[in-house]
Amino acid sequence: MAPAKEYRAEGVSVSFDPGLCRHAAECVGGLPEVFDTGRRPWITPGAAAPEVVAAVVRRCPTGALTYLLTPGGAEAPDRPTTVTRTGDGRLLLRGELRIGERAATRAMLCGCGRTAGAPYCDRSGECGESEKKETTDRY
Repeated sequence: MAPAKEYRAEGVSVSFDPGLCRHAAECVGGLPEVFDTGRRPWITPGAAAPEVVAAVVRRCPTGALTYLLTPGGAEAPDRPTTVTRTGDGRLLLRGELRIGERAATRAMLCGCGRTAGAPYCDRSGECGESEKKETTDRY
C-alpha cells in the first residue's frame, strides 16, 4: 500500500491515502478546481479558500482525504460518533475513531465480511457491488 501523500498551500494542507480511497468522488465533484484526477499533481489546495477545501475534504466517506488548517488545526471528530449502514451494507463511521493502530475521524468499513482489506471495505463483496457499478458509470 502506498503511503499518504501531502499537498500544501498557504493556510491548508491536504493528505491523501490511496489505500483508503474508494472513489466516491465527493472531492472531484465537490471542488474540481482543487481535485482534478486528470492533472498532476491532482490536488492543488491553493486553488480555493482553505475553509472551502476543508469542507469538501470532510465529505470524503472513507477518510482517504484529511486536512490541516494553519492556523486552526486538524479536523475535529464528530461528536457523538455515528455509524450509518448504507443500503448495500457498508458501514460509514464518523467521530473519534481508532481502527487498529490508525486514529481517524471518518472510515468506511465492510459490512459483508468479504473484503480483502479488513476491516475496510474494498468493494470486493456484496456491500461494494452497487458502488462499484456507480463509480464505473461515473468515469
